[in-house]
Amino acid sequence: MTPRAALRDPKQDRSRATRQRLLEAAVACLAEHGWARSTVAVVAERAGVSRGAAQHHFPTREDLFTAAVQHVAEERSAALRALLSHERREGREQREPGGPGRVAEVVGALVELYTGPLFRAALQLWVVASYEEQLGARVAALEARIGRETHRMAVEALGADESVPGVRESVQGFLDMARGLGLANLLTDDRARRDRVVAQWARILDDVLRAPG
Repeated sequence: MTPRAALRDPKQDRSRATRQRLLEAAVACLAEHGWARSTVAVVAERAGVSRGAAQHHFPTREDLFTAAVQHVAEERSAALRALLSHERREGREQREPGGPGRVAEVVGALVELYTGPLFRAALQLWVVASYEEQLGARVAALEARIGRETHRMAVEALGADESVPGVRESVQGFLDMARGLGLANLLTDDRARRDRVVAQWARILDDVLRAPG
């Protein structure tokens, strides 16, 4: 047993694991049921813990979902970093932006992030934040940070040169479109239509990235 392992406190490990389960359950409940039906009791049941245990970690509903805001932000950032890491590996032998199929892969992967469960939970938080003062400022600040991070990572993954006129606006326009698809996906999963839109945006970005500066 290493000294580090010997110093670990099993009780603290269990507490961290319980907290993590509660945050994941809160995100899942928001994505599936929305704010109104995502009570502390519902989240605790989904996490497999007692309501008392949930309230030990998060005394109020607002405490729980404020922490969930941070959790969603961290998970979305991690997903973006994983995407960028994948694109770096895939692009080792393909350094030029707009290489065959590369733009379409990046566009498709980013749209999947915007139409997945983490973004669905984030959308629920946006709605709640619009009228819950305790969440509003925190959600706004986190979304501003994630927006900047998403744009930066998209530029890097696409190999885009933002010094070329129109490139920055095209990348941001694509991200705005992807966000809109995520919003539309709340109502219906019209994947066939979405795939056509995504393919068209991939062609637009490919043309922009290939255009001479």
